[in-house]
Amino acid sequence: MLRIASVLLMALSVNTFADKHIYTGWFSSKAINGYDAVAYFTEGKPIKGSAKYKFEHLGVEWYFSSEKHLSLFKTHPEQYMPQYGGYCAWAVAATKQRAPGDPKYWKIVDDKLYLNYDNSVQEKWLVDIPGFIKAADKNWPEMN
Repeated sequence: MLRIASVLLMALSVNTFADKHIYTGWFSSKAINGYDAVAYFTEGKPIKGSAKYKFEHLGVEWYFSSEKHLSLFKTHPEQYMPQYGGYCAWAVAATKQRAPGDPKYWKIVDDKLYLNYDNSVQEKWLVDIPGFIKAADKNWPEMN
């Protein structure tokens, strides 16, 4: 009985996970785990956002560390949103799968934000960023 329940839960979770175009985690509605998407560009580092500066866009909540960052995002969200919906850029490129992007493992390339799953995955990503971006750009539309 436990095995059947586990299989059903996994199937439900995979379907729920696969339907999301923007990664929010299993039981969350926060994009980038609540980190401020604009801060990567203006501060050069990940900064936790605040519920005080929250904005719903594309069905998920985006958190910001200041009113200024919230305003910048509202004006041009596509400029600040992480690529591939915040999923791990390496996973989209190398395995054509969705893996969570961790806001602490990131890189801005050509004014676009990319997230990776963890440090070891980011090390793989750094070996051939242009090649992985090219592969992920090809894979991502087919994954949606």
